[in-house]
Amino acid sequence: MSLKREEVSKKIGARIREIRNDKGLSIEKVANGANIDYTQLSRIELGKINTSIYQLYCISKSLDVPIPHIFHVLDQDR
Repeated sequence: MSLKREEVSKKIGARIREIRNDKGLSIEKVANGANIDYTQLSRIELGKINTSIYQLYCISKSLDVPIPHIFHVLDQDR
């Protein structure tokens, strides 16, 4: 079963927020490390916007996790 675009955005965003919170990082710190505005990161975490692969790469670097660590949440629906 395929996930809809909105579902993917929400799951990825929730995963980013989970990782950030587990590491005790503020949204501002992660956003600064990813070179994006914290309001944009907030919208990504809430699944309100569909972001680019490059921004996800930058976010993963700022979180200090491999990018598959963010995407593995999608594998749970297979």
